[in-house]
Amino acid sequence: MAIEGTDIIQAAAFLGAGISMGLGAIGPGVGEGMAAAKACEAIGRNPKEAGLLTRTMLVGQAVSESTGIYSLVIALLLLFVV
Repeated sequence: MAIEGTDIIQAAAFLGAGISMGLGAIGPGVGEGMAAAKACEAIGRNPKEAGLLTRTMLVGQAVSESTGIYSLVIALLLLFVV
């Protein structure tokens, strides 16, 4: 069984896709967790503003999640295009 150039390229693409999703999920996970924690603290201090704080938190989490989605797109491109 000989290992050819296409096998090495495919293996590198699979490895790159895994690394892309692994590293790309760390940032959004930490960012969304911090946003939720700070929103809970703020709601605890000022319960009357819960609606505004929740809305702002969700917008921030959606922006943070975009980097995770970009890494998913890169991983899918590596898996299916290469």
